[in-house]
Amino acid sequence: MSINTERDLEANLQIGPTDQGMVRIFIEAGDVEIPMDFDPEEAEEIADEIRAAAMAARSVSG
Repeated sequence: MSINTERDLEANLQIGPTDQGMVRIFIEAGDVEIPMDFDPEEAEEIADEIRAAAMAARSVSG
């Protein structure tokens, strides 16, 4: 299994600040709930990785 393996799975993704000063990424898929908390610096690093992946995906698709 890799990042390129397609799945027929539906999930809900929410991202927002918590009342503890963290950034939460919350994933819900069926009966599974995954809350992941990151400090703001970690969240910015994740955002940078998402931007880099989006740029790379653009070069593949067009």
